[in-house]
Amino acid sequence: MAPVITYQDILDARTRIAGAVMQTPCQKSPQLSTLTQMKMWCKLEFLQHTGSFKERGACNALEQLAPSARKRGVIAASAGNHALALAYHGMRLGISVTVVMPIFAPLIKISTCRNFQANVILHGKTFGEAVEQAHMIGKDENRTYIHGFDDPPIIAGQGTTGLEILEQVPEVEAVVVPIGGAGLIAGIALAIKTQRPDVQVIGVEAENACCYWDALEAGHPVPIHAKPTLADGLAVHTVGHNAFKIAREHVDRVVLVNEAELSLAILRLVEREKSVVEGAGAAGLAACLAGKLPELHSKNVVLCLCGGNIDPSILSRVIEVGLAADGRLMRFTARISDRPGGLAEFTKVIAQTGASIKDITHDRTFAGPDVSAVHVVCQVETSDHDHIDRVFQTLEKHHIPYRAIETDNSFIESTCSN
Repeated sequence: MAPVITYQDILDARTRIAGAVMQTPCQKSPQLSTLTQMKMWCKLEFLQHTGSFKERGACNALEQLAPSARKRGVIAASAGNHALALAYHGMRLGISVTVVMPIFAPLIKISTCRNFQANVILHGKTFGEAVEQAHMIGKDENRTYIHGFDDPPIIAGQGTTGLEILEQVPEVEAVVVPIGGAGLIAGIALAIKTQRPDVQVIGVEAENACCYWDALEAGHPVPIHAKPTLADGLAVHTVGHNAFKIAREHVDRVVLVNEAELSLAILRLVEREKSVVEGAGAAGLAACLAGKLPELHSKNVVLCLCGGNIDPSILSRVIEVGLAADGRLMRFTARISDRPGGLAEFTKVIAQTGASIKDITHDRTFAGPDVSAVHVVCQVETSDHDHIDRVFQTLEKHHIPYRAIETDNSFIESTCSN
């Protein structure tokens, strides 16, 4: 059986997209190197014009369309980044583009697609429902369907990322790549393993959307029910058949990360790299920070920061979740005196610990029968988890009853299940 794509297909794709798609920087990060105890390099794919690596495959696919197909136009289902890439390069090439996005697609991706003159249709509570609708419309309108991660031209285009990594970091020993439908990691792995079989290629998936992990266990792609995740760009209903065939042969291993780990990775990139990266793009760093890749200690590691299209409306919440996971933001309730000076005395106790009160709310209605006391809900800024412990120890020392409020487990904790 003929291979899905060959190394030559990736080389040809590089020639085809040259000048239309950016060759992104791959720069060393001293701060991330210190945090992870690895020699860390970042492949900055979020600097592409549309904010993600998807431009590589989309441009390669559109450039290969026959004149008749160009005239009819194309259609795709996408959670956002593939849609953006098709819309931009379709506009550049004069090709009509229709994209079907699930209703959970980030608003920034929807509005930007429309700015690129694409016809955007919101349909489906899952990515699978969006795919079905796109196929139906494509058949009715005789448009060419371009799969976001499984069409051979798409995989070949994404593989050009691997060619650049080898040239930019000749000493690379491992490449860590997020996995959604597996088109990116399949192309990168084929490009890298063809030239450098010794280089490890490691995939990272969100626990809430682990279609590649489940496919490995089953031995073939299987549909999953993806749960809400910060890594919305990875939330597909099944791994691509072509992509899985390539990736299974060339990818060394895959690990899973949870929502707290994704949040913390996004926060670290904002603080340490001054880079706004979406959840999908931060998945590789999440795995490294969580200690899930100990074999890469002291090695030259390239992180593929594959996208930066995070919705501003949720970025602040993501950062706060990351701060909470980092022990730098915490909430608790305390029972204090409701007499004059009670609140002042309480805030003085908190000030002794060096913590900063960000918000405080009184709850008198449900504070109990003692009208001389009141419950307060406090949100406090701390430096780390040890600092949180010191705050609670100080409250105990001053005989102030308290109860810690844990982060919502339904958002932070996740399990991988079909």
